[in-house]
Amino acid sequence: MARATEWGSFGKMKSEVRPVFDNETLLITGGTGSFGNAVLQRFLKTGVGEIRIFSRDEKKQDDMRRLYKDDRIKYYLGDIRDIGSIKNAMHGVDYIFHAAALKQVPSCEFFPLEAVKTNVLGTDFLLTAAIEAGVKKVICLSTDKAAYPINAMGISKAMLEKVMVAKSITVDPGKTLICATRYGNVMASRGSVIPLFVGQIKAGQPVTVTNPDMTRFLMSLEEAVGLVVFAFGHARSGDIMVQKSPAATIGDLAQALKELFKADNETRIIGTRHGEKRYETLLTREEFLVAEDLGSYYRIPADKRELNYDKYFNEGTRLLDAQEEYNSDNTTRLTVEQIKEKLLQLEYIKTELSGQFS
Repeated sequence: MARATEWGSFGKMKSEVRPVFDNETLLITGGTGSFGNAVLQRFLKTGVGEIRIFSRDEKKQDDMRRLYKDDRIKYYLGDIRDIGSIKNAMHGVDYIFHAAALKQVPSCEFFPLEAVKTNVLGTDFLLTAAIEAGVKKVICLSTDKAAYPINAMGISKAMLEKVMVAKSITVDPGKTLICATRYGNVMASRGSVIPLFVGQIKAGQPVTVTNPDMTRFLMSLEEAVGLVVFAFGHARSGDIMVQKSPAATIGDLAQALKELFKADNETRIIGTRHGEKRYETLLTREEFLVAEDLGSYYRIPADKRELNYDKYFNEGTRLLDAQEEYNSDNTTRLTVEQIKEKLLQLEYIKTELSGQFS
């Protein structure tokens, strides 16, 4: 598969679109999470008029209030599952980044209906309220686990994408444009494997690797925000935007961390956990047939056939062939040294290393 890329050093974008948010109001659902904090830090440097943090965690909201001390930030306590609380935060909003979700594979496996309530129904409630309020643009965050999903979290995110596309068809994009981004593992985000490995290394415990040959895309929080910003400037109604990303094996990632921390912990292979794949997919074979290659990104357009079911039976698209999908096994593979270079860009790793060797 031809992979046109415009990365700088191992995934760092050479340039990015800078949309103007001057005096506009931005709402971030799930705004107290890792992504919400990264978006907040990015847009506090702009002329944005107001940023609304919508979440159900009052403790994290209070932590953010003490940390940022910026009058442009407004905190809305509510639940994405409750359309009333969403509407309460929606008045006067221009743009929405929808990051509220249940993201942990094990918890969604044990409580799949909770994943449905948050990731599927919550998205529907949000989009309904946004259309009603005349919000200009909504960007929903999805995951590589939504492509060929095998676990409840991935299935619920795949349904989030379907809800997004279906809603986008019902509204004039000139009034409310709805789209999504799909990305791979965000390094050092809450609940991810890097903090787990670092904790084990610093405690002198074995580093528990499920399968050393398992591959995962590697993306920093800043790159995840960059993808959303790109989607904001380029996506059309119903699109799913994907950023091309490098990947690494879990074994090499563990080795890179041990070398950074000058550690010799045992690496213990514990086996693939329930609901895990050996590799993740960002673009399915079926999507590749219709995807537009934008250099550093792919654009997956929505199926915009009208609600005349006869056309679904009588009018097809191009024939499926043996075209590759885009996954963490066939993307750019980072070496241990390249992984270390990418890890050293993370504030989390810099902080952990400074504490280790101070």
